[in-house]
Amino acid sequence: MSGHNKWSGIKHRKEAQDAKRSKVFTRIAKAIAVAVQDGGPDVATNNSLRIAIDQARKANMPKENIDRAIKRGSGADGTRIEEVVYEAMGPGGVAMMIACATDNTNRTLTEIKTILKKNNGKFVPSGSVAFQFDYVGYITTIPKDRDEAEMIAIEAGADDVFIEDDSVVIITKPQNLHAVLAQITDDITEAKLVYNPTQTVQLNDADRGVYEALYDLLDGSDDVVEIFDNIA
Repeated sequence: MSGHNKWSGIKHRKEAQDAKRSKVFTRIAKAIAVAVQDGGPDVATNNSLRIAIDQARKANMPKENIDRAIKRGSGADGTRIEEVVYEAMGPGGVAMMIACATDNTNRTLTEIKTILKKNNGKFVPSGSVAFQFDYVGYITTIPKDRDEAEMIAIEAGADDVFIEDDSVVIITKPQNLHAVLAQITDDITEAKLVYNPTQTVQLNDADRGVYEALYDLLDGSDDVVEIFDNIA
């Protein structure tokens, strides 16, 4: 399995997105709340929560913010964060999957539709562009022993494993993500579900500029967690 690199686009798109990302604490707080909702407040048994808290600490998020997010995920304030994904077409035929986390889906839907309509994008019905992406679990680890890490991941049910710089990258079916995570003993730097394009488009300079402006506006929304696209 090692050496298969058809998934490496995830990493490169993520780096571009992170460079533009704002309001980091808000998004990490939502990730923590969602993790608590899905798996409880105990980091010993909730891998997603442990990873979200690790990301919060790396971003120098204050402990009180982390504690507040955990309480929110536990339902202390009576709200619930919902994860939703909207599909869109951007300039030059770009397919977009816009992942959001929100406590008010009506507000978020209206905001996303408005941004798209006013900035050369188009909101499309569910399923219109999703077929152009593989929905997969994506894990990166810093291994003590690469060969051992690869074998453990494969035996745990990984679909693909490859080396990316100093990390081992593990691809799973969505339903197998947590089962594979539970078997990993190395430091986990990232673990999430992602949309990786199965086909890509090339943009000319004009369309790329328009798309980047649209992307920045969507990315500026507090409710937008991540934007996946199929730009080559």
